[in-house]
Parts: sequence; C-alpha cells; structure tokens
Amino acid sequence: MNTTLYIGNLSFDSTQEDLTDYFSSQGIETTEVNVIFDKMSGRPRGFAFVKVADEEAAKKAIEQMDQQEFMGRNLIVREAYDSNTQGDKKPFRSGGGNRGGGGRGGNFRGDRRQRDQY
Repeated sequence: MNTTLYIGNLSFDSTQEDLTDYFSSQGIETTEVNVIFDKMSGRPRGFAFVKVADEEAAKKAIEQMDQQEFMGRNLIVREAYDSNTQGDKKPFRSGGGNRGGGGRGGNFRGDRRQRDQY
C-alpha cells in the first residue's frame, strides 16, 4: 500500500526530478512525486507530496530526511493526511491568529464621514 508524505520548505527551484533523485539517493523508492504549483503565477509553492511504496519506506524517509538540507533549505518531511477527514491528526499549520475580515474597506467610509463632520 502506498504511503503519501508531505515535503515542506522546498526550494522554489526544486523539480519533481530533483526530489525523485534525492529520495533515490537515500535508498527510498518513490511511486509518485507531485510538486505543488501556484495556479496564478505557475511558480512552485515550496511543498510537494511524495508517494512511497509502503509504511516502512515512509518511516525511513521521515527519520533520514526530516530537517536535512536539500537545495539550500532544511526539509520538513511528515506523513500526509486528508485534512477533510476527522481524526486525531492535527494540521501542519503553525501559529494561528484571526483571519477574519475587517480592514480598511469597512472602516474607510466611517473615517471619511467622521472627518467631514469637522
């Protein structure tokens, strides 16, 4: 059964061939490598998903490659998961904060009206 790995902190110059060769040099056979690209710019987004043959290969990849330098950056190698499913796995996001609206758009008109009153 294939296991999918999340590869983060990739160099923006990384290609699928680069990742395939790197995994191969570590003794890990890949069945599929997908570097993720930005839809608007067409440039790589700095992460990829790599399928390996089995769970043992995935464990080996995580142990050997997590935080190792590749093309000038330290990789993040984790087991990927479907974020749409419920379970005990937490997302890879760090930090947080409010992503709510607000901003200048809603307040600008109020500020202008207030300024015009004086």
